[in-house]
Amino acid sequence: MKDLLFDTQECASCPIRHRAVCARCEADELKRLEAIKFYRRFEAGQPIVWKGDAMDVVGSMVDGVAALSHGMEDGRTQMVGLLLPSDFLGRPGRREATHDVRAVTAVTLCCFRRRPFEDLVESTPHVAQRLLEMTLDELDAVREWMVVLGRKTAREKIASFLTTIARREAVLRRARAVNGMRFDLPINRDAMADYLGLTIETVSRQISSLKRDNVIVLESKRTVVVPDFARLAAEAGDDSDGGLLC
Repeated sequence: MKDLLFDTQECASCPIRHRAVCARCEADELKRLEAIKFYRRFEAGQPIVWKGDAMDVVGSMVDGVAALSHGMEDGRTQMVGLLLPSDFLGRPGRREATHDVRAVTAVTLCCFRRRPFEDLVESTPHVAQRLLEMTLDELDAVREWMVVLGRKTAREKIASFLTTIARREAVLRRARAVNGMRFDLPINRDAMADYLGLTIETVSRQISSLKRDNVIVLESKRTVVVPDFARLAAEAGDDSDGGLLC
């Protein structure tokens, strides 16, 4: 990972503290994490790690968005996931990256050297427990996304993506998705098309349709307002009470 390093901040003031791998840590456990952590900064478009590269560090997304993609032998690539604030990059016990990871926006990572972090996981139940919870949540999300990609219409796919981002934003704010909430799209329409298995023309057409039907309001190309969250969830084929803060 080639990157920019800079000074760290206190864990207590970290904006993702309540959602990150350290969420359940006691004071003494946080001190151990503080002793081995450091921050890295990546600019938009910069690769964070390539598939097959040695993963010397693992870490939590503090801010920004990164895309996971899978390359094929003929040169084609497919975006297979997004890393958003509080998501974890890397896996203890896994030495090589399984996907290409590139910063979509400017990204800040709270990093830990892999070996010391693995030692911490083995000796700190709260870190191990939280890491397991996050892994299972990721598995559930992948299964739900298989339904989105395989069974939903183009309009439902767009609504599902917007609903997912809205719920995630709400949880990071320690709130719940409500009517009138506002959020910024983490990726542009071209990347949305790649992620959802659509053409950019279809993405633009469906976003315009949702706007015309007043399901969403666009304050700019990237800023979305949801007048009625239950209606957006219904457009996605979901219920309106998912993604609540636990």
